[in-house]
Amino acid sequence: MQSVIRKDMIKVIIVEDEEFVRMGIRASLVLNHPDIVVIGEARNGADFFDLLETSDGANANIVLLDIILPDMNGIEIARRLKTERPEMKILVVSADNAAETVDQMVSVGIEGFISKQNSGSTILAEAIRSIMQGHDYFGKDIAHIISQICVAKQGSLQISSKFTVQERRIIEYCHEGLTAKEIGERLSITDKSVNWHKSNIFQKLGINNTREMMRYCLKNGIITMER
Repeated sequence: MQSVIRKDMIKVIIVEDEEFVRMGIRASLVLNHPDIVVIGEARNGADFFDLLETSDGANANIVLLDIILPDMNGIEIARRLKTERPEMKILVVSADNAAETVDQMVSVGIEGFISKQNSGSTILAEAIRSIMQGHDYFGKDIAHIISQICVAKQGSLQISSKFTVQERRIIEYCHEGLTAKEIGERLSITDKSVNWHKSNIFQKLGINNTREMMRYCLKNGIITMER
């Protein structure tokens, strides 16, 4: 740690379970970027939240957060941090850049995300400074993933809007495995009406049966595997 910490310095905490990675990040920032100071390190979520209770932790501006940690994942940490310390910025630095993970992190409200393989000293410092100036920062690969997620969600929304409220209910009930008669009882209509609605759904989707409808709706995010 630098001997003198000026008020204008950006104060960083590193949350990373691999010691050599923490050492590498600290060294690259300290040696090459005098406006950035690492005031603390944590190898897991528990250590991180304990650190926040110290005087150094209380003054931190931004956390460099890994996702894969031994006690809790970065998504849990980010959610808790946004509740307890909403003023603290979060820059995710992780090898886990699966679309689902990126989507969850963005939904939590993180300020930035860069992949570990693209987290050299210059990029890391650029991301930290950009975030502290009030801008979000996502690496090119992460930005591409976010773009794909947005396109997929927009597509699902457009597909979903094709259906009436009644048709959506019938799709959900089919997903639950209910028969036409059982669906009719739920909706207070005849099973013949249920089958008529299903025929309209099939026509809109260009398919022929309930199994194809379920496969299509699952693939396009209209329904999920969760029940």
